Amino acid sequence: MESGLNQPDSAGAAQVRVVLPYHLRNLALVEGDVLLAVTAPVTLRAVLDALEARYPMLRGTIRDYGSGQRRAFLRFFACEEDWSLASPDAELPEAVATGKEPLLIIGAIAGG
Repeated sequence: MESGLNQPDSAGAAQVRVVLPYHLRNLALVEGDVLLAVTAPVTLRAVLDALEARYPMLRGTIRDYGSGQRRAFLRFFACEEDWSLASPDAELPEAVATGKEPLLIIGAIAGG
């Protein structure tokens, strides 16, 4: 398995940390956080595009192929705020864009 945190994509772009749920880490064959180079502006769409480009096996698992919409049982969190319903083109907080805080992709749990 690859250690995503030790393998940034390229120099010069923002280094964004992404925390994936266990099943997606297994699918992508990574351990721990994933470090991605994302060109500004750092938006949710840009991060997910970079993630899917680096790990093509994740295409369609986080976003629907056709619509690009978030899958129903996944949630996005940045700086302890839920970004799941935010515009995919809204800029993520600076702490996420600089790698100080991770973008969390969380498997949602339904039930009562």
